[in-house]
Amino acid sequence: MLDVRRLRLLCDLAQLGTIAAVAKSHTYTPSAVSQQLSVLEREAGVPLLERTGRRVTLTPAGVVLVRHAESVLAALEGASSALATARSGLSGPLRIGAFPTAVRTLLPTALVALGRDHPALDLMVTELDPVAVPEALRERRLDVALVHDYDVMPVEADPALDAVPLLDETVFLAVPASDPEPGDDPIGSVRAAAWIVGSPGTACRAVALQVCRTAGFTPRVRHHADDFAAVLALVAAGQGVSIVPQLAAAQPPAGVRLIPLAIRRRTRITYRQGAAIHPAVAACVTAIRAATDAYLEPPQ
Repeated sequence: MLDVRRLRLLCDLAQLGTIAAVAKSHTYTPSAVSQQLSVLEREAGVPLLERTGRRVTLTPAGVVLVRHAESVLAALEGASSALATARSGLSGPLRIGAFPTAVRTLLPTALVALGRDHPALDLMVTELDPVAVPEALRERRLDVALVHDYDVMPVEADPALDAVPLLDETVFLAVPASDPEPGDDPIGSVRAAAWIVGSPGTACRAVALQVCRTAGFTPRVRHHADDFAAVLALVAAGQGVSIVPQLAAAQPPAGVRLIPLAIRRRTRITYRQGAAIHPAVAACVTAIRAATDAYLEPPQ
């Protein structure tokens, strides 16, 4: 019988790429992970890993087992969710992750609704960049999370996770109001400007650099900021230009001009495969959708 915990380590190795990364994500030592994977090979009766020096890759049998293991882990998640539906009332921890703009604009209303309708839920929010979400969900540090990508730089779906669409936003070029009108090529018109981008490793930084590369130049980065309120304040102060999604641009400060671009940011609610029927996850998805609709509703 194959051990589920060892199957999870194998799936994580397929996703993360190195035994060191798997060990770090589980707070194990690399030698402990290697030992567990060796035991899994003996259980499977076939080689699952190929070792070349310090590198470890999956054998064809390992790839097949990972594919089936993902289904097994999703089925176990579904079983846990089904058992949760049998309990009366919602209780226990519900760990929610989201990027900073969503934490500021969408989650407060959702949290109020969840606390009102399900007071026994222990709601915990973690602010993090979308690139960190898949690992956090796989490690069960989160139950539900908001992630986004941009149509100019789509993110490949994680096979261990499911997601439902939430929001499709316009993306703006934010420039100082004193700057001249950009014309038909907004990005190209600011190729000589200083840029304000996200911190290294963040999704927003990667997208800003990609947009500039597509326009034929490498941006001259002057400032790094991950909070869009800070980004817009820097733009208003004449410190550079930036790319800002609609959710963050509802109330720009004086001194900022927003120019719509032919770029969309797409936000999704994501969770582990099999968790969609978990009553707490379903309640969270419903609350986030209602909060998003309310936020986007035009004022009367």
